[in-house]
Amino acid sequence: MYDQLTEQDIKKMEEEIEYRKLVVRKEAIEAVKEARAHGDLSENFEYHAAKKDKNRNESRIRYLERMVKTARVIHDDSGEDEVGINNTVEIYFEEDDETEVYRLVTTVRGDSVHGLISIESPLGKAILGHKAGDRVYIKVNDTYGYYIQIRRIEKTRSEAEDKIRSF
Repeated sequence: MYDQLTEQDIKKMEEEIEYRKLVVRKEAIEAVKEARAHGDLSENFEYHAAKKDKNRNESRIRYLERMVKTARVIHDDSGEDEVGINNTVEIYFEEDDETEVYRLVTTVRGDSVHGLISIESPLGKAILGHKAGDRVYIKVNDTYGYYIQIRRIEKTRSEAEDKIRSF
């Protein structure tokens, strides 16, 4: 399965790849060289730590390149009055009599602890494309589901408003 990413997601990933290749990679190679110069490699903790950091950086580069290469680009535009990607949504949970605010994001940005709900989650799938005032059934599995009501939708598209953590 391919990850669904916006052009903005891909741009951020490409920027991170470039930074890791041009800056982090050079620093990691230099750290390995310096640690190697300290002598006996079998008991040299600095050498092993430097190699581990270098390998972690290379793994991250490969992961990001694979994500960009295999991504399915989706657009974050939606109708003026409907829930779309990068929109902040106020939701009323009928069963709990509580109101929560979430932002609908792509899979790689999802972080429910910080209110970022993936479009692949049951809640994200269910509310995508709905309008304020809609009552929506969220199917969690074959035996459980619940109703929510979409109270308010706020469009959040500009870079200045983007408060999502980096990858």
